[in-house]
Order: sequence, then structure tokens, then C-alpha cells
Amino acid sequence: MTDRGAVNESEQSEAEQETDSEATEPTTVTFGRRGVRAGFLTTLPIAVGVGGYGIAFGVLADQVGLSAAEAALMSATVVAGASQIIAVELWADPIPIATILLAVFAVNLRYSLMGAALQPWFSQLSAVRAYGSLFLMADENWALTMRDLKSDTGRGAFLLGSGIAVWSFWVGSTVIGTAVGGAIGDPAVYGIDFILAAVFVALAAELWEGRSSLVPWIVALATALLAAEFLPGQWYILVGGAVAGIVEVIRYDE
Repeated sequence: MTDRGAVNESEQSEAEQETDSEATEPTTVTFGRRGVRAGFLTTLPIAVGVGGYGIAFGVLADQVGLSAAEAALMSATVVAGASQIIAVELWADPIPIATILLAVFAVNLRYSLMGAALQPWFSQLSAVRAYGSLFLMADENWALTMRDLKSDTGRGAFLLGSGIAVWSFWVGSTVIGTAVGGAIGDPAVYGIDFILAAVFVALAAELWEGRSSLVPWIVALATALLAAEFLPGQWYILVGGAVAGIVEVIRYDE
């Protein structure tokens, strides 16, 4: 005679294994208009703040002699506020090409870490969709995309939609900044230079996941502050992020 208790336990064990298997399966990622629309609308308020920072960049670009078309072309192809600001601050005659390229490279290295964080979802997309979306990736819409994907929406086009919003305001505000640059003068007088920092603080609050976020945040902050004292330029950004990432890998592997 079959032991009914043993059968029930076996069935229960199989059910638990199936449940665990379903829980560990990655969310299916889709790429369509729904994701683009969600990303665009969600990011609009942040894009307005990016626009304020774009005006500051346009003013600085005008002060070093760049035309509206030249500044807009830089914003449209680089799409990276911090590195563009650094580039115009280093602008001189003759243009120190090697210095500018090295500085921009150092600042933008953080995007390699940000892109790697999207790999679990973007690995399901085609190369055209993945890299096309990554071209429009900025700090602001990356943070919103991570929040969206972590909530298991599976909206792979969210980054593209959010990137379109950021790109549009960034390029448009750059043109405005170069047009009114002479009238505004120093952006710091009006607090425009603080807009980007304010946006980052708001995004950081959105990414907070409780006590589990405390260790990497503290490690990143402490490492970045220490690196800023001993390393030139903007290398402290990459060092802080890399060390915090290593600490998290060690924590989860234990």
C-alpha cells in the first residue's frame, strides 16, 4: 500500500520546486510603443530639470565662442552634461584635443557600469534595440529605467522613451542657452548650476531600497571623497562606483 503522507509530501515538494523555479525566471522583456510612451511621460518632469542644466551649458558654450549650431550638435551627439561642461571649460585656442578627450573619457566611464546594470534585461533585446536605447542613456533616465525594470514591468523600450524626453529638452535648452548667453552671464548667479545636483538628489531618493542600499552608498561616498583628494579630474566618480560595486559582489557571494 502506498503511504499517502509520503505522496502528499512528494507532491508538495514538487510544487515548491516549481514555485521556486518560476520565481527565479527572469521577467520577459518586450520592446514596443507602450514602453516608449511610459518612459517618455514618466521622465518629462525630470527632463524639464535637465533643460535648466542645458541652458547653463548653452551659456558656457556661448562664452567660449561656440555657435548655437555647434553647441546643439555637441549636445545631440554626446548627450552627457557633465562631460560637455568640462569640455567647454577646457576650451582654448588652440583646442587641447587630447586633454579634452581624456577628461571626457574619465567622466563617461561611469556609463560602462550603468550599462552593465541593465544587462539582465537588455540581453533579451536585439543589438539594434539595446544599443540604440543606450545611445540616449543619461544618468537621469537610467535611474528611472532601473526602477521600472526592477518592478518587473518588462518594458524594455522604457529607456528609449525616457531618453527621447531627456534628449529633446537637453538639445532644445542648449540652443536657448546659447541664444540668451550674453544676457544671463554667469549661470551660478541664478542658481542654474545647482539644478543638476538637485535632480540627482531626487533620483537617489527614488533608488533607495532601504537598509540594503546603505552599505554601497556609504562605500561609494567615502571612496569618492577620498579619491577626489588624491586623483585629478573626475576619476573619483568611477572609483567610487567601482569600489561600491565590488563590495556588493563580495557581500552577495558570501
